[in-house]
Order: sequence, then C-alpha cells, then structure tokens
Amino acid sequence: MAEIQTRYHCLLGSVPVVSWLPRYSIKENALGDLVSGISVGIMQLPQGMAYALLAAVPPVFGLYSSFYPVLIYFIFGTSKHISVGTYAVMSVMIGGVTERLAPESDFTTWDNVTNSSIVDIAARDAERIRVAVAVTFLSGLFQILLGLVQFGFVVTYLSDPLVRGYTTGAAIHVIVSQLKYTFGINPPRYSGPLSLIYTVLEICYIIPETNIGTLVVSIVTIISLILAKELNAYLSKKLPVPIPVELVIITTVISWQVNLTGRYGVDVVGEIPSGLQPPVFPAASLFGRVIGDAFALAVVGYGIAISLGRIFALKYGYKVDSNQELIALGLSNSFGAIFQCFAISCSMSRSLVQESTGGRTQVAGVLSAVVILFITLWIGRLFEDLPKAVLAAIIYVNLHGIMKQFLDIPALWKSNRVDMVVWVVTFILTVLLNPDLGLAASIGFSMLTVIFRTQLPKYSLLGQLPDTDIYKPLEDYNQVRHVPGIVIFRSSATLYFANAEMYQDALGEKSGIDVTKLLSAKKKLEAKRKRQEKKAAKKELEKNGFVRPDFLRLIQRHSRCLTVRHQYFCLSVFLAGVVETLQNGGFFNDRVTKSCLFATVHDAVLRCQAGKTKSHRGEENEYYTVDSDQEVCSCSVQNTAPKM
Repeated sequence: MAEIQTRYHCLLGSVPVVSWLPRYSIKENALGDLVSGISVGIMQLPQGMAYALLAAVPPVFGLYSSFYPVLIYFIFGTSKHISVGTYAVMSVMIGGVTERLAPESDFTTWDNVTNSSIVDIAARDAERIRVAVAVTFLSGLFQILLGLVQFGFVVTYLSDPLVRGYTTGAAIHVIVSQLKYTFGINPPRYSGPLSLIYTVLEICYIIPETNIGTLVVSIVTIISLILAKELNAYLSKKLPVPIPVELVIITTVISWQVNLTGRYGVDVVGEIPSGLQPPVFPAASLFGRVIGDAFALAVVGYGIAISLGRIFALKYGYKVDSNQELIALGLSNSFGAIFQCFAISCSMSRSLVQESTGGRTQVAGVLSAVVILFITLWIGRLFEDLPKAVLAAIIYVNLHGIMKQFLDIPALWKSNRVDMVVWVVTFILTVLLNPDLGLAASIGFSMLTVIFRTQLPKYSLLGQLPDTDIYKPLEDYNQVRHVPGIVIFRSSATLYFANAEMYQDALGEKSGIDVTKLLSAKKKLEAKRKRQEKKAAKKELEKNGFVRPDFLRLIQRHSRCLTVRHQYFCLSVFLAGVVETLQNGGFFNDRVTKSCLFATVHDAVLRCQAGKTKSHRGEENEYYTVDSDQEVCSCSVQNTAPKM
C-alpha cells in the first residue's frame, strides 16, 4: 500500500495536470481563462511570425512554436500564469546559430542570364530550419537532464541584475537585427564578438539605399502601435480585454490590397502553407556543432521562465517547482522540435495580458493554442501579403518594457553599487560578445563579484542599545553604547580560507588584539608553566621521595593563574551546522568547550560579564580567561551566512 501511494505521489509530481485538472472549477475559472486564452492567442499570431524572423526561419514556423510547446507545458508545467511560446531573446539567439551555420552565401549562385547573383531561398530556409530544430531539440534534452538531476537551483546563480542586464543587452541585438526590415536594406551578416558593431556600421554605410515605401510602412505602424497601446493603458479599467492592436493593423494592411510588393518593392511575409508539419526527427549530425548554443538556450530559457513564474506564484500564493519547470520546458522544446518548432520560453508581455484578462490556470494557454491552430489551418494564407516591416515594428513596440530596464541603473546605484556593476558589465558583455558568449562571460563576472564580496566584507564593532538586547555597529548608530570591558566584533561574510587572514587583521585593528603576539606569549607561558611544574615536582620528590596528589593539583592551579593574566578568550555566536563542522574538525578540547558558544550576542555578553565578576572574586573559572590588567573579555561574533 505504501509503495502504491509513493508511486501515486510521484505521478502527481511528474505530471501536475493530473493533480489540478480534476479539481478545476468551471464556475470560477472558465470565463476568465476563455477571455484570457483568446486575447493571448491573438497576441501570439503577430509575435510568433515576427519572432520567427528573428530566428531566421519562415514566419509560419513561429505559429508552430506557439502551438505544440504550449500543449506540452499545459501537461507538465506548474505555473498558472506565464504564457509560454516564442520569445525575442531566445529567437535572436537561435537566429545567430542558423545564420552562422547556414549563411546566405552558401546558397548564392550566379545567373548568367541576368548577370547577377541569385539566392536559393527555399534551400536556405530548409537548412536553417534543420539547424533551428537541432539546437532546440538539444536544448530541450539539456533541460530535461538538469531537471532529473534536481539542478533547478542553478537559477540561484542568475541574479536579478544579471538577468535584467542580459535581456536588455539581448534586446539591443533584437533591434539591430530588425533594422534591415525597417529600412528595406540587406546588410551582410557578421558573426562572432563585436558583430553587432560591424552590423551597425554596415547599416550606416548602406542606409542611403533605404526603400522609402518600407520606411513609411514602418513609421506608420510604429506610431499606430504606440498610440493604440497608450489608449489601452488609458482605458484599461473600462475595457474587459485589451484592444488587439496588432490584429487591427495586420487586417487593415491586408485589406488595402494595394500591392505593396509590386508598386514599392516592400518585402512581405510570402507563402504561408496551411496545415501542420509532419513529425521529423532532428538531424543528429548537427548536434556536435550546436551543443554550446543549446546549453546557453537551455539556461536562458529556464532562467527567464522561472523568474517570471516565481513572481506570479508569490503574488497569488502558490508554489512553482523549479525542477519540474525544467522538465516541462525541456519536454516542450524537445517534443516541439520534432514538429519543426524552435526554442521557446515565456513572454512577459503575453503573461501580463494573460493575468490582467482574468487567466487563472494553464487552461488559458491551451485555449490560446486553439486560436493559433485555427489560424494555421484555415486563415493563415490571409497574411501572406503582410509586410515584414510591420512585424519588425511589432517587435520594437513589444520591447519597450525591456528598454525600461535601463532605469535599473540609477536605482541600483542608490541601493547596491556592486549589483549595478553586474548589470552594466552584463549588458556590455552581451552587446559586444553576442548573447551566447555574453551569457557565459556575465555569469563568470557575477561569480567573481561573489568572491569579491566575501573577501572584502564589512567589519564592525557592535555596541548595545541601552536597556535592550539589541546590538548594532557603533559607527552606524549614534544611540548604541560600547559595553564596558567587552569588545564585540562582527564580520558580514562567511569566514573561509580566502578571507581568513583579512579577518584576523581586521580583528586586531578593531579590537586592539594582536593574535600573533598572543599565541606567541601563550606558547612561552605554557613552556614556563611546564618547567615550573617539573621543577616543583623535582623538589618535592627530593624532599619526600614521592609527589603528593594534592601538591600536584596546587601547582597546576597556580600555573593556570599565571597563564590567565596573558590570555584573551573569544565567545562566538554560530549558526546551525557550524558547531557540527567544528566538532568534526577537532576544534573543541578540554579548555575550549561547547559551553563557549551562544545562540545570541546578548547571551555571550552576559556570560562574559559573569566571567569577569568571578575573576574579580578570585574564583576559578574553567570557561573564561580574562586579562586582569585591562579587564577586557573579547567577544567575537561571526555571521556565517554570505551577504549576496
């Protein structure tokens, strides 16, 4: 029976839909999920097609990526509010891979009739789809593997400043990649570090070749989208759902039927085949060439999804399983890749719409997938004349939320300048080194800042707030007072080999205790004590022929009293787990016992004061040694939790 229950709970954890769908309340959730699903599905249409351009694949594959992965996440995902599907940062990372491994130059031939070069677009797109599918499938396998080995904690190393700086830098790559559609130009493709700079310089060089018709379409679309979004914001409390501005513009452009391609040379989406693609296993021969890119996609996609998922979970009071999210995203990517989808994550703009329109569960995602399915099967051909400049404009406007993240810089400057440096360096590295190398370099720099913080912690002396058990740094608070005869020393970072020497130096500087001289004096006194014991025992032996036990105890007690005058004793406050480590390391002995450790600073201070009182009375104290000249008992407080 116990084994059956264990398997049942394992099933519920591995397939979350089994646990929540039977308890789904139609009365409470159905209407909100329906409205939310339709709204998000309408948004998925233009975003999916636009982000497919970022991935350098035909726009229809963005619709496929908005359908299959959503269904898989519905079964295995644990977040109720995030909208999975195409995402700009993921798409531009895939575009870098596809254009690197399938450059346009590989499919260019010379036409002797027209005396010009011709690009075999069909062959180029087919190869780029193979590359996108391979890197997506492999990234999904990475996510599944990491989820199975409980590697969800990896998101801990992706701090909020790092993620926001990275997404902002990647957004710059997205904007630059779409400039060719905005101006109707065709700059050469660059790859590797500094490729963004080379691309911008090339665009500036050929910008006189701008297609005026394309530029006009772009400007009109951008202005219309901005005005419509401002109207949505102004009427947000009065409208049950946001105005689907993207669909309005798309249908308007299509309904004009003005033959933009023939008259003005405006580049359009082109053929959109109806129906879905048959399943095809990715080309395993490409795995070795995209393994690094696949791992970067796995980490970035998971980091963005879990960050946004935890925000909604905290807001609505439920839990998101980080390891299960890895598995859900991995299955969505790997299964979707078999049906010609490229890598997905979650979109903040769609997720906010899903939440604001009343979405309560993952059912909203399924309904949005149904909308995409309807468009793909029956009305996809209506969008074949849609200008690519419109899709580029949609991308620009949807990135306005990410661009607002530049406001993090002044806020972090006031709150935490190390985090501000992480944000700025991550942004610069991402812009200069491209999203894949930029991510690795940014994580490495973030790890260095952690080491930097632990090696340069804040050391301070604590004082007591009068008539309380509260202790605060003396240099930061005017109302705290120094405890007479007691020095309380605190470090803000974990004590380990990299900062142990600095800790010792700071302790000596703050408290006036020279530990090196103290240990040297202790060794000399121990040697002197042993010589005195041997000398006294020898005299007793010469006098009486034997050593009396009471005489030996008297000599040992007198020797301890000599030693007391030259020792300091540190009372420390430790957190859970540290005592066990000290015990296993042989720290404790007959003189330094566990009775020297206390749970709070106040307890340690009270014991120090009690020890001083006993020393004044001449009573033997086996726990404390006090310098009777200065009448100081030193209390050292070590906080073992690193300050991130």
